[in-house]
Amino acid sequence: QVQLVESGGGLVQAGDSLRLSCTASRRTFSSYAMGWFRQAPGKEREFVAGISWSGHNTAYADSVKGRFTISRDNAKSTVYLQMNSLKPEDTAVYYCAATYSYSDFAGRSTVGEYDYWGQGTQVTVSS
Repeated sequence: QVQLVESGGGLVQAGDSLRLSCTASRRTFSSYAMGWFRQAPGKEREFVAGISWSGHNTAYADSVKGRFTISRDNAKSTVYLQMNSLKPEDTAVYYCAATYSYSDFAGRSTVGEYDYWGQGTQVTVSS
């Protein structure tokens, strides 16, 4: 029921910033908790950040804490991932994900907890 489209990826140098966007197709976007995941070649898809349906609660992987910020604009049905101080190890395909949530909880950190996924956007950080 929810289609997600990511944008904003690209090739940048270490230390640069990028902002990823994910726009949902449904007006009920405000009822969904959102998350960002990433997957590098040969590695499992890993949790990056999550945000509750209200935007009040957020969660981050330790590897990105202090550098990345997740936010959402429910009026625009869009979730963002602001990525600062990018490192080569941040290189991956980044996916946004959504799951319907009754509770205002952001800590859904596993792939199995999400029902809808975007197509992914490539982020490449050079040394």
